[in-house]
Amino acid sequence: MESFGIVIISGVLSLIVALFLAMSVMKKSPGNSLMIKISAAIQKGASAFLIEEYKTMAVWVLVFAVVIGFIISWYVALSFVIGTILSVTAGFLGMTIATRANGRTAHAARSSMGDALRIAFSGGSVMGLTVTGLGILGSVLIYLFSLRFLSSVINPLIVVVGYSMGASFVALFARVGGGIYTKAADVGADLVGKVEAGIPEDDPRNPAVIADNVGDNVGDVAGMGADLYESYVGSILSGMILGSLAFGINGIKFVYLIAGYGIFSSLIGVLFVLATSRGKINPQRALNSGTLVANIIAVLFAFYLSRTVLQSTGAFIAVFTGLVVGLAIGFVTQYFTSGKPIRIIAKASSEGGAATTILSGMAIGLQSTFLPLIFIAVGVVVSYMAVGIFGIALAGIGMLTTLGISLSVDAYGPIADNAGGIAEMSGLPEEVRERTDVLDALGNTTAAMGKGFAIGSAALTALALFSSYAKAVDLSSLSLLSPYVIAGALIGSALPFLFASFSIMAVSDTANLMVQEVRRQFHSIPGLMLGKADPDYKSCVAISTKGALKNMIKPSLIAIVAPFATFFIFGSYGKEALGGLLAGALISGVLLAIYMANAGASWDNAKKFIEQGNFGGKGSEAHRASVVGDTVGDPLKDTAGPSLNILIKLMSTISLLFGPFLMRFL
Repeated sequence: MESFGIVIISGVLSLIVALFLAMSVMKKSPGNSLMIKISAAIQKGASAFLIEEYKTMAVWVLVFAVVIGFIISWYVALSFVIGTILSVTAGFLGMTIATRANGRTAHAARSSMGDALRIAFSGGSVMGLTVTGLGILGSVLIYLFSLRFLSSVINPLIVVVGYSMGASFVALFARVGGGIYTKAADVGADLVGKVEAGIPEDDPRNPAVIADNVGDNVGDVAGMGADLYESYVGSILSGMILGSLAFGINGIKFVYLIAGYGIFSSLIGVLFVLATSRGKINPQRALNSGTLVANIIAVLFAFYLSRTVLQSTGAFIAVFTGLVVGLAIGFVTQYFTSGKPIRIIAKASSEGGAATTILSGMAIGLQSTFLPLIFIAVGVVVSYMAVGIFGIALAGIGMLTTLGISLSVDAYGPIADNAGGIAEMSGLPEEVRERTDVLDALGNTTAAMGKGFAIGSAALTALALFSSYAKAVDLSSLSLLSPYVIAGALIGSALPFLFASFSIMAVSDTANLMVQEVRRQFHSIPGLMLGKADPDYKSCVAISTKGALKNMIKPSLIAIVAPFATFFIFGSYGKEALGGLLAGALISGVLLAIYMANAGASWDNAKKFIEQGNFGGKGSEAHRASVVGDTVGDPLKDTAGPSLNILIKLMSTISLLFGPFLMRFL
């Protein structure tokens, strides 16, 4: 129990530091009265949407909890509900501070970029540290309680599976719903405001501008938080199951200790960024340095724990492999979304217009999938050779060991983006917007890196969960000569495409309504384009809210229904077909997710590169073409792409939990 005590302390300390950072953000000046008014509108819109989203989601949570209770166990059902509650809590708290850090970041940018970076990063760190703190506390406390009081009636690991599934459930709805909201508003604001009306981004005359800023928070803060909360607890779960088979209770202890000491490493990394972001700074170097410091410390902890807990150097190699693969994917993503490729797209925008902008971005997105998949493949082989199938789970855990700081860096981006919008709408000096634009561009890169990081960890975690499913249903191997396995794999490969199409179409349909509303206001409100009248922001917020809540159900049901349907349709060969389904969805889902995330981010940053004065700058033909590319990429990188990693993991978790029950029908 002493080992688990350290883990509990790490989770509590993470929450304490998050509280301290939240208080430090709130002590900063929120700016002038207009900045306070704009920030308050964003806060109100974001909170209202999340509350409505959670109400809709609660119905499905209760239905699924009842199903779990009757079929599996009411203890598992309760654990499932706890997982949803803690995930919702983490997302809501992180978003609440993010919507209060945005105006304060804009105000701080009047003094220096360093001051603005510290506030934005502190706000993002509240998200990162809350996710890891609540994630590990929920998991370890449920496990210890089940071990102490329920082990005579149910396997404690099955109870933890329920907790992980609850986190996955929230992540899917939050990612899809938040993604539809944010990109419908963004697309509507860009197409009418930038392309048709020719007004700047975040111009207060644009009726969709508040909805756009709200979307940054519900999609990229609350949505991303729920996404990585699910990845975090899912990786711990898969490690516990496979670790218990390989090393017994010591395997479970090792998994929790790696996660706990990873939180300590992240805390040091967060404090390092805050301590070094003073004076004349390079924001990217500051964030990268903090991440590097955290990972170095995590490696040292991993080596120590592998020798003392498992007496196995192989476990350290597997964890280290995951860390290296995660960093490698991050740096490849950084190159494709902020290096030479964005200049290629910008040049294409200036020479061939929107068509070549889209074609070049597609090509770069496709190129960007190759190296990450090579890294993941190498990671799978090396980690397996180090300590068997348990090694694959450890590689996934290693990739997420320093989630506390990696998510902090990711969540900083939407705060910087909002800060730029508030600076624009408040009419702050040009130098302020220039500083926030630098932070915003870096935020786009860190967000893209975060998505690549999440997708990579999803691949390893889903593979480990798949292995756990195979053991649960006594599936020793999958033969590619079996027509049932091939059929399942083909169906599984198609599911991510179907899921992505539903998500993108949802954005398109809602964005069309947004475009019509923005056009209506531009034409019907006298003096709006002259800045002599205020737009109706609330109607645009209502359109995004309604569209997201209406359209998030259909794609979400794919992940829930597909495993059951596959198992029953194939009858006595159901477990083999379901295994093929999970394998096919994993491979195609990872490739498609990386492509969409990186293509979308490269279009976005190519647009920003042009806006900095290159190839004619703002208002040029190249700029108009790049806006079209960015608009096409928005639902890819912020809705469909990041949701796919949740799809593949949730299907694996459902199969793991219900697999033994379904076997009774064979």
